[in-house]
Amino acid sequence: MSDCAYLATRKGLFELQRTAGTWQLGAHHFLGDPVSMLLADRRDGTLYAALHLGHFGPKLHRRMAGCSEWTEVAVPAFPPKPAESEDPVEWKVLQIWSLAAGGPEQPGVLWAGTLPGGLFRSDDYGSSWQLVEALWQVPERAQWMGGGYDVPGIHSICVDPRDSNAVLVGISCGGAWLTTDGGASWQLRAEGMRATYMPPELAGVQAVQDPHCIVRCAAEPDKLWCQHHNGIWRSVDNGAHWQEVRPQQVSNFGFVTAVHPQDGETAWFVPASADSQRIPPQAALAVTRTTDGGQSFTAWRGGLPQQHCYDLVYRHGLDVSEDGRVLLMGSTTGGVWLSEDGGGQWQTIAAHLPPVYAVSFG
Repeated sequence: MSDCAYLATRKGLFELQRTAGTWQLGAHHFLGDPVSMLLADRRDGTLYAALHLGHFGPKLHRRMAGCSEWTEVAVPAFPPKPAESEDPVEWKVLQIWSLAAGGPEQPGVLWAGTLPGGLFRSDDYGSSWQLVEALWQVPERAQWMGGGYDVPGIHSICVDPRDSNAVLVGISCGGAWLTTDGGASWQLRAEGMRATYMPPELAGVQAVQDPHCIVRCAAEPDKLWCQHHNGIWRSVDNGAHWQEVRPQQVSNFGFVTAVHPQDGETAWFVPASADSQRIPPQAALAVTRTTDGGQSFTAWRGGLPQQHCYDLVYRHGLDVSEDGRVLLMGSTTGGVWLSEDGGGQWQTIAAHLPPVYAVSFG
């Protein structure tokens, strides 16, 4: 069971510690600054915090295991845009939206997804970054569009535990893409998804899909779950095909999903009313869970606010511990809840934190 966790918020990074069986807020870092993403690297204990400083742009900081001080490291950057380019997207990193660790045999390897939709790789613990040119140059990028932001962005990075050169990424709005050669080449992996915001004849186009979040089961890597703008999908063949899952209760709209690390049939979601009304259904917060691959869902509400609740959980606002027992959730209105029984009962950790952008166990 994890004994520490981290909360990336609009006004700093907060630590959460479990001591004598009780979870409590601990130290804070970058107080007052927006922390758009964090990575607790379980390979070596290094912690990374991405800041989104508006006028000063994105920043990235690293804290090595056993150290109390943070070190500012490099920020991913695009090469100069060719003068002859007709690309309407500005080649400038606006925000670091996702961070992921490389494989266990790749010390120092990191992946970063940005707004606009660039994927970057570091081989030296974030001291330098290289744009993954092959993905940036795919012809289908001309079809990508903003989903929530004005520009496309990479929010999900799923490294295959069987093969560190195999990485699947999710793009809003650009579908899902897979590399099996460390980023040298890419293929679309969004077959079966449906985009009802497009004209009917374009609803199935893979390169315009808006997966809100994609996660991979560590123990069963071919099993992927996706909370999509237009529903919930899952794949049992590493993204080659996706099947829609239709919950019979609450809602199929939302932003986040988590999968049990040891059981690819078990996944959690935090439903919202609709894309035009981004609040919990009936203003009552629930976490839905399936344990049978989406054939049935249970809505868990114990300990969660059930009246006048307008909390929304972003794409990175839900995490599950490595044993699948402990879940941590943070909302746009500063609510933080934790469950130690797989989502059945929740305890309030905080009710008045800044908006939470991302949560992660240590």
